[in-house]
Amino acid sequence: MAERRGTRGRSLRGRITLVSTAIVAATLVVGALLFVLVLRTVLLDEVNNAVDRDLSQLQTTLEDTGAATGFDVDDDEIFVQVTDASGALVTGSEALDGTPVVLEKDSDAQVVRLPGEDAAYLVAVDEDNDVTIAAGRSLETIDESVSTVAWLLAGAVPLLLGVVALLTWIVVGRALAPVERMRREVDAVTAANLDRRVADPGRGDEIGRLARTMNSMLDRLDTSQRTQRQFVSDASHELRSPLASLRQYAEVAQAHPDRMSLGDLSEAVLDEGARLERLVRGMLLLAQVTERSLQATGRAVDLDDLVLAEARRLRDTMALTIDATAVGAARVHGDENLLGQVVRNLVDNAAQHAVGRVNLSVGVTATQVVLVVEDDGHGIPAEERDRVFERFVRLDESRARASGGTGLGLAIVRETVQAHGGTVLVTAGALGGARFEVRLPAADDGSAEGTGPDVDAPRPEATGSKPDRGTAAGDDASGGLA
Repeated sequence: MAERRGTRGRSLRGRITLVSTAIVAATLVVGALLFVLVLRTVLLDEVNNAVDRDLSQLQTTLEDTGAATGFDVDDDEIFVQVTDASGALVTGSEALDGTPVVLEKDSDAQVVRLPGEDAAYLVAVDEDNDVTIAAGRSLETIDESVSTVAWLLAGAVPLLLGVVALLTWIVVGRALAPVERMRREVDAVTAANLDRRVADPGRGDEIGRLARTMNSMLDRLDTSQRTQRQFVSDASHELRSPLASLRQYAEVAQAHPDRMSLGDLSEAVLDEGARLERLVRGMLLLAQVTERSLQATGRAVDLDDLVLAEARRLRDTMALTIDATAVGAARVHGDENLLGQVVRNLVDNAAQHAVGRVNLSVGVTATQVVLVVEDDGHGIPAEERDRVFERFVRLDESRARASGGTGLGLAIVRETVQAHGGTVLVTAGALGGARFEVRLPAADDGSAEGTGPDVDAPRPEATGSKPDRGTAAGDDASGGLA
């Protein structure tokens, strides 16, 4: 375990240097061994060829002159031996000292050692007319050459390894220097200075891409922190208002019991409590959607059923014309409760701003389900259309507070739709008001493209008014624009 921890603790620079040096060392050692073997083989081949020539020349001179002429029998590098049929020495090298060497009677080369000599000879033997002829060459020169080369390689390999290790250490150090610099810069980033960024070397290699990736990550962290701080600040502000109202009513009732009846106090507490409950519920739902990172791989949900259910609810509670004739069959994958909250928030938002009519439609394209909610209200200015999806934003402050809106409804819509892999946008509608369009990935089992029949046609409504705080339209954190 200690050895494993030590390996893990070694720097990347050290590991790369060690591995590179080990690979080069293995390569050099194997190469050196192969070189020595090949050198010895080549030199032996040359000596073997020289021995064959000597043997042929010796045979020729014996046939022509009857004597081993042309050879210096005193030369230590050359071996000559001629014996008769009885094995007696006819002529030979001086080193034989009159005693022939017993040889295998074969023309193939063989290695022999002469009496009293350390050097070995490569010898070839042949028989000719009851005469055995042997010629050879000393291997001492080959041994010395191979030994010299081996010692040179033994000294050169460590030297080359040292050079390779040093160069690898320097090159890897220079290559990793930007990474180490980025590490120090990122290590210095804290929650208090998320606006700091890593120095971008401006290169298109891995180091440059790493710097840009880290800066993108810091951008996301900075944006997330600023959003979180803004959310906490806005939530604190929003929560303070109903809590202050509750405290004020309680103080008035305590200080002047004759000016506020128990019924008035109960009604005020219930109203502010309901407002506080809607606000807390909206914040919890928004946090749930943001943190769960929903994927559009849940159960199949009939979006048209959710829209038609909301249309029926509005007809039962509001004096508005609700047109759902363009709602066709459509299925998406996701969380049915959260998708239902999206539909409710959009429908309630349209109802709160409509003059007399709300149009609902659901259709299917090749790969998407399109939900459209449109009203005939005053619409949303073009410069405010992105802002309405931010948290705690109300374009009509007094009206929103009067109707119990929390400013979280459309923020919940956007977060939920994006979590399901879709998009939402607001434009000017054909009725003159706002037109909200939600696009979600269609379920694989799909439904027929286009809008369906009028499954729940609008019916004449009795006169009525929009809901007050505590009614259906005001619940479930649906006051995105209210």
